[in-house]
Parts: sequence; structure tokens; C-alpha cells
Amino acid sequence: MITCYLRYLIDPYKLPEFEEYARMWIPLVNKFGGTHHGYFLPHEGANNIAVALFSFASLADYEKYRERIQTDPDCQAAFHHARETRCIVSFERSFMRPVFD
Repeated sequence: MITCYLRYLIDPYKLPEFEEYARMWIPLVNKFGGTHHGYFLPHEGANNIAVALFSFASLADYEKYRERIQTDPDCQAAFHHARETRCIVSFERSFMRPVFD
């Protein structure tokens, strides 16, 4: 299993727009075989940092997902929403593997 950790720098004045974007992606990751663990929005502390976590069985499965989202209309609508609202300033993507007991 591989988990993608996305750290977003967001515009704090566009939090509702970012939350809409987040709600668009959760079912899309699941649609393409991943497991979305949710978006985590600012609450206390920094008001411009958000995080998303989702997992795929392997890095190869994640790469297939990345290919498929390029032509999916719902994914393209989510990308368009982010571009139009400019709710995302930047993001960092990291991959991690879980350790269980």
C-alpha cells in the first residue's frame, strides 16, 4: 500500500471554494480504485494549510489513476474549479507507506 500525502497552501479567503474542490475529489479517488482518507482543513493554527490523504494498493495503481484522471470529465471539472476559483496557491505531494502493529 502507498499513501499519497498532499499538503496544500490555500487562499484562506477562499476556504469554501477549496472545500467544494475537496468534496469533488473524494469520490473520484474512490471511483478509480483508491481509498480516500479525507481532506483536513484549517481549524486552529495556520489558516492557509490543508492536507489530503489517499491510498492505492501500489505506486503502479496510483500511476494508472493519474493517467485516467486526465480524460475523465468529472476530474477535469474539479481541475477547472481550482483554476477558476484560484483557491489553491500551491501544493506538495509525497508518498508514504504505512506501518501497522
